[in-house]
Amino acid sequence: MEWTGYLWIGLAAVAAGAVNALAGGGTLITFPALTAVGVPAVVANVTNTVALLPGYLGGTWAQRRDLQGQAQRTRTLLPAALIGGLAGGLLLLLSGERLFRSLVPYLILFASLLLAAQDEIRKRVFSPARMAKDARTPEALAVIPVLLASVYGGYFGAGLSVIVLAVLGLVLEDSLTRLNALKQGISFATNLAAALFFLFSGKVLWSAALVMAVGALLGGVLGGKLAGRVKPIVLRWLVVSIGVVVSVIYFIRG
Repeated sequence: MEWTGYLWIGLAAVAAGAVNALAGGGTLITFPALTAVGVPAVVANVTNTVALLPGYLGGTWAQRRDLQGQAQRTRTLLPAALIGGLAGGLLLLLSGERLFRSLVPYLILFASLLLAAQDEIRKRVFSPARMAKDARTPEALAVIPVLLASVYGGYFGAGLSVIVLAVLGLVLEDSLTRLNALKQGISFATNLAAALFFLFSGKVLWSAALVMAVGALLGGVLGGKLAGRVKPIVLRWLVVSIGVVVSVIYFIRG
């Protein structure tokens, strides 16, 4: 890769880090940026997962106080997230370049639509009427949905947080703040399992991963400083629009 390629993916990572800090959906920026500079789709996805892992760790650490009192849930759900992330990573490598690239436009479009519907999903899942129900669902019922969501997360990843939060909100009775912290932990565990598996795959483009990791870190700091000045909904719809356009381009290219 030439220096212009590294500059491009570095800037994309900065943008993704800022967007993740403010609205979410950064993968919809970094993955297409990698493929645009000639990185094969599978390698791009693997590299993207490894490079953005510190961001998930940072998000989990930032909300660690809201995880207090959720030790039982964590012990129940994190193994499912780890297994799912590992299974998704294995499926990615087994599917191969040709199959994965044929699925990319559908995956990007799916993630874009999830991001677009994020607020509506939260309103419905965390509606006062539903949250006021007296009946409590056994928390173990969240294991299978979390496992399936984590398989998707290990395979591609974009939109994982939306899926996990919706699953948790439907099954567990708790506040949005506490469930969001639990979601961060599950998302981190999913990506950690996939990233550790990818480390031994020979598919990580380390030079690009390093540039992106630094860029994402800088972007996260920038996003934190911009919080309150930029409306998250504006950024979210910008990312959604980018995702839809990119998916259409992939569809046209075949």
